[in-house]
Amino acid sequence: MGQTATVLGGHTKSAESPETMYTGSEILLRCLIEEQVEILFGYPGGSVLPIYDSLYQGELRHMLARHEQGAIHAADGYARATGNPGVVIATSGPGATNLVTGIATAKMDSIPMVCITGNVPQQLMGTDAFQEADIMGITMPIVKHSYLVTDVRDLPRIVKEAFHIASTGRPGPVLIDIPKDVANAKDKFHYPEAVSIRGYQPTSNPHPLQLARLRKEIAEAKKPVILAGGGVVISGAEKELMEFAEQAQIPVITTLMGLGGFPGKHPLWLGMPGMHGTYAANHALLETDLLIGIGARFDDRVTMGRPDIFATKAKIVHIDIDPAEIGKNVDTFIPIVGDVKKVLQGAVNDDLLRSDCADWIDKVQGWYKSYPLQYQDSEEILKPQWVIRHLYETTGGDAIVTTDVGQHQMWVAQYFQFAQPRSLITSGGLGTMGFGFPAALGAQLGKQERTVISVIGDGGFQMTNQELAIASSANIPVKVVIINNQNLGMVRQWQEVFYKKRYCDVDLSGSPDFVKLTEAYGVKAWRATTKEEAIHAWAEALAHPGPAIVDFWVAPEENVFPMVAPGKGLDEMIMGDEEE
Repeated sequence: MGQTATVLGGHTKSAESPETMYTGSEILLRCLIEEQVEILFGYPGGSVLPIYDSLYQGELRHMLARHEQGAIHAADGYARATGNPGVVIATSGPGATNLVTGIATAKMDSIPMVCITGNVPQQLMGTDAFQEADIMGITMPIVKHSYLVTDVRDLPRIVKEAFHIASTGRPGPVLIDIPKDVANAKDKFHYPEAVSIRGYQPTSNPHPLQLARLRKEIAEAKKPVILAGGGVVISGAEKELMEFAEQAQIPVITTLMGLGGFPGKHPLWLGMPGMHGTYAANHALLETDLLIGIGARFDDRVTMGRPDIFATKAKIVHIDIDPAEIGKNVDTFIPIVGDVKKVLQGAVNDDLLRSDCADWIDKVQGWYKSYPLQYQDSEEILKPQWVIRHLYETTGGDAIVTTDVGQHQMWVAQYFQFAQPRSLITSGGLGTMGFGFPAALGAQLGKQERTVISVIGDGGFQMTNQELAIASSANIPVKVVIINNQNLGMVRQWQEVFYKKRYCDVDLSGSPDFVKLTEAYGVKAWRATTKEEAIHAWAEALAHPGPAIVDFWVAPEENVFPMVAPGKGLDEMIMGDEEE
């Protein structure tokens, strides 16, 4: 799959003289090799031509996207699937600015990324030169850190630091902006073995006194709840979370980003909380007396933007690698700063007492059984919930699923029971349309042994569907599921519920025939409008060895329920049966 070129100049380390001079571009690629980068996602242009000229002779694999936004979303999907930093490269000016949405997406969801941009030569900076943009200034609020390389001698250190910063502590995107004169300048190559950055020393190990306080509160709690977020997945702490929950006998709620961090079929699992959360999860948050937030941000889709009425009966424990998150959105009784995996390892020991909450577990499990997720199925028209459930059943849940944002995203979160971490790849914090399909391509390149399914709306697919060219030319076997309701579904739902059905600019009629469009790229495609067609089409797509797309035409006016309106309490859930 993909385009490759061979070794930089054909040299090996043993054949190189320590006095050999290399261009900044060659040094950059050697640094990436030292960081064990497997693949670059990018799009060439004037300011990065020296880098691409070195890439022509290099052993690094490069995937040519058809738009820089597709490139960075693919790199993001690769990072989320593998846990390794995704690397993207773009030229100056519009190339760099086309990365902005992807950088913000990665920043919101704490994804390790190294974003390399070219820039005009330093002597032209500030002159409004052709394709000049202050990409450092533009991205300052949405990166974890950024560098402008002014001297080729600094390049190895900067690359080493960039990968270290991107992947340690709370991960995030780091920008390296390389002027063209630096890319052409020459120096000897020496890659530093270690990184030491004053002022950047993330706290990984929790304070033992805080762990002791946590154990004491667990022993005294009658209605404890764990709220597990994306930090569990990022830290690789799924086993520790299960051991902690089972030993302490505490029910578990997982946020959207935390799905897969705790098995969806586990008897202690209550589902996802918040705006489209389960009845059991939301009511557990209303009644809990001890809420243990683990790698979760307590964002407005969980608290509904009303921290004053959120979990008011609970003492809140907040475990997070980022001290800036603790106390930001909710008042915290016990703050624990540290890596989630290490915190849970420290919390689970022979002294950890079970909480005295058998009645509480019975109660919340009763809610989960009595108020399940449900919808009105139909034999005449496809329901999107049925489609998602069918995907789950036919894969046994053993798939990586990517999404955009909107109704299809919530249906995936509700009806695909994720059992493994890094199996749901979705734009949680920023809610980026156009993310899901290129992210699936990156995920598949990172996890070639896994089935990767891109579930996407007919709106979002039209934002980045030019990346079908990558899927076709590189034969990347992603399976694309279009939930086609001929609308901007979530916007239409809000206009129906909150704006008295004053539908404004949500009708997507005039969209292309997705089957013909897909086939024009040389990719196999099917359309399904009934259950019988859906079963047949999906079976063929799943069995097909290359990329495949199924365009599922679903009920246009189907809504996502349960639902809590912004600014309302979690006890004000709209369950869906109120429609009539």
